[in-house]
Amino acid sequence: MQNWLEYFKILGFEEIYLKKTPKKDQRIEKLKQLEKTVKNCTKCPLYKKRKQAVFADGNPYSPLMFIGEAPGEEEDKQGLPFVGRAGQLLTKLIKKMGLEREDVYITNIVKCRPENNRDPLPEEIEKCVPYLLEQIELIKPKVIVTLGRFSGGYLTKMVVGIKQYRGKWFEFNGIPVMPTFHPSYLLRNPQERWHVWDDMKEVLKKLNLKIPE
Repeated sequence: MQNWLEYFKILGFEEIYLKKTPKKDQRIEKLKQLEKTVKNCTKCPLYKKRKQAVFADGNPYSPLMFIGEAPGEEEDKQGLPFVGRAGQLLTKLIKKMGLEREDVYITNIVKCRPENNRDPLPEEIEKCVPYLLEQIELIKPKVIVTLGRFSGGYLTKMVVGIKQYRGKWFEFNGIPVMPTFHPSYLLRNPQERWHVWDDMKEVLKKLNLKIPE
C-alpha cells in the first residue's frame, strides 16, 4: 500500500480517497455461535432430560418475531420450535397473514423441554432468558408477537392473566409487542381463534402489510 501511495504522489496526486470496504453483516455468524452455546447449555436441570435444545426457526432478517414458551415433545425430537400440533396451527396462522414460516423468525423464551410439557419454572426462565434477549438484539425485529402468558408476561411485565392484556400494544426495548394466545390454548379453545386473528391484523397494520381478505 505504501508503494502505491508514493507512486501516486510522483504522479502529482496530493490527496487520495480510499473507499471503505463495507463491514460484513455478522448477524448469521453471531446467531450460529449463540445457537452452539444454547445447544451445550447446562445452566438449569432441564438439560439433563432433553434430547436437544431448540434454538429457533425462520428468517434472521425478518421484521416479525414470534416468541413462544418452551419446546414440546415433537420440538425436542426435531430440534425446531412449533412443529407439533400447536406449531401446525401457528403455521396456518402465518399463512393466513399472507406469509410463510420462512418469512418470520420463531423461538421460545425457554429453549429446552420441561418434563411432561409442564409450565416452565421462574428459575428456568431466568437462566434461559439472556439467550432470548441476545436473539432479539441480533434480529432487531420491527414487531414481536408473544405467544402465551410466559413470554407475554416477561416482555410486557404484566402479572395478570393474558386475557386481560392480549390484543394491546406494549413496547420492549423500543420494539412494539403484541401479546396473544398460545396456539396450544387455541387447540383447547378454538372459539378464541378470531381474537388471535384480530391481533394479527393489528400486527400487519403495524408492519404496513396488506391484510388478506
